[in-house]
Amino acid sequence: MSSDIIVEVGKKKYIVKKDRLYTETDEWIKIEGNKGIVGITDYAQKELKDIVSVELPEVGSTVSKGKRVGTLDSVKATADYYAPLSGKVIRVNERLTEAPELLNKDPYGEGWIFEVELTNPGEASSLLTPEAYAEKIKTHSAKHSH
Repeated sequence: MSSDIIVEVGKKKYIVKKDRLYTETDEWIKIEGNKGIVGITDYAQKELKDIVSVELPEVGSTVSKGKRVGTLDSVKATADYYAPLSGKVIRVNERLTEAPELLNKDPYGEGWIFEVELTNPGEASSLLTPEAYAEKIKTHSAKHSH
């Protein structure tokens, strides 16, 4: 599929979708008009390993770009996740409460976390393009692999 970049680092492969933007903290946002769907990247879910619970934001709450939204608990660690852009939470993926493993199985699809109505769409210009994010994974992973 042409909509994916496959980043190979050693024996690991990470998928970066071309139809969204990325953060330095491994979230993605897919912007459609003045809304955006947010999730964590394939790289993030592989680093965390098996995710066992997700703290979802509340519908109606506001999130600020770069600020913590909630936590993801995996068997390995607890990680915060952050808002790629500022806005109001209009929908959350309730299925993750019952099936947090969707984050591992389908991080770009059924494992989405929340949808936000953007209050400042111009902030998107500071996010990483898919190519820049793919590059970040390569350099980040290179530092960590021995």
